[in-house]
Amino acid sequence: MSTSTVTQHKIMIAGRISAISVSSTMKVAADADRLRQQGVDVVDFGAGEPDFPTPDNIKAAGIRAIEQNFTKYTPAGGTTELKGAVVERHATEFGTSYKPSECFISVGGKHVIFNLTQALINPGDEVIIPVPYWVTYKDVVNYAGAKCVCVPTDEKTGFAVSAAAIEKHCTDRTRMVFINSPSNPSGAVLPRSEFEGILRLCVERGIFLLTDECYSHFLYDGSPFSIASVPGVKDTVLVAGTVSKTYSMTGWRIGYGLVPEPVAQAVLKLQSHSTSNPTSIAQKAAVEALRGPQDSVPLMLAEYRKRRDFVIPRLNAIAGVTCTMPAGAFYAYPNIGAHLGKSGIATSLQFAERLLAEAFVAVVPGEAFGTADHIRISYATSMTELERGLDRIENFIRGL
Repeated sequence: MSTSTVTQHKIMIAGRISAISVSSTMKVAADADRLRQQGVDVVDFGAGEPDFPTPDNIKAAGIRAIEQNFTKYTPAGGTTELKGAVVERHATEFGTSYKPSECFISVGGKHVIFNLTQALINPGDEVIIPVPYWVTYKDVVNYAGAKCVCVPTDEKTGFAVSAAAIEKHCTDRTRMVFINSPSNPSGAVLPRSEFEGILRLCVERGIFLLTDECYSHFLYDGSPFSIASVPGVKDTVLVAGTVSKTYSMTGWRIGYGLVPEPVAQAVLKLQSHSTSNPTSIAQKAAVEALRGPQDSVPLMLAEYRKRRDFVIPRLNAIAGVTCTMPAGAFYAYPNIGAHLGKSGIATSLQFAERLLAEAFVAVVPGEAFGTADHIRISYATSMTELERGLDRIENFIRGL
């Protein structure tokens, strides 16, 4: 066929893809990497991942899996061995009593949240999400054709949402509430009394409570807590967990869900036709992470505390910048609103773009998380980089 006779095909993207956006954190990482490829000295505060290596015992387990040819398909929802390790670790840490049949393994914590949302949310449903929120929450709800109901939080109280605030936003269409404690991006930790109040509300109204436990081990005061440890709430609580942050295994891509068995089976249907099983090698490494020595976790937490205690006072010392003290995770969420409107910078997105282009510091703008006056800084990097980057931010702000 002559190319001159071929009718040009108009590419039409499905509407459900138009309903979501590119992950802002992934875009920042790509923009920073592009500059680095050009030889620019970038200080990267955008990446939400530990700068520590995966512990040696976990790496060795992955190597053994390869050497022993554990490189074939596994069950789509994960191996029995890994599901057993998950429920054992969760029981040890939090006092829960899940069975392997109430567990599924996915390709990272983000995949767990995506699968749960797609399996349980119908078009027209409402999902309550406290603000600021992790960037993916809103998009996975939009992808399901549901409505995000955003509940603002008060910076003066450290961004912790209350049960009363959530109750005000509940309607007959409310199907799920997302809670991320400790929070990405704010580092807020929900007081146990408020968390239990939200749980009671969800039980009474027949609403699913999705608890994102990604940062559950990184609390600066008190012991790790799971709302799933409250007796008799398995039909209400959906646990989304991951080994990514706890064991510095972000690239291994292993997440898990602890949910009612019918929900696990629904997720299995979806996963069997999308990703199928998570990587076999990574599953073996995750078993070692969960059953092996746990001493790397408090060592990382101690280092994050040291960095937090440097970063927050340093940010608050910059003219026109205020930052609440995070109670968990490894993020600072400073308010830079006093500097919006200067030098043609109208939004935190423009602030972040100019900061990267002119001072070569990568941060994530607050718009990605639902607020207008903030940027997110990850302090999961070395003290040297923190010092260099904060100096650059201060100099950039002085020049506005």
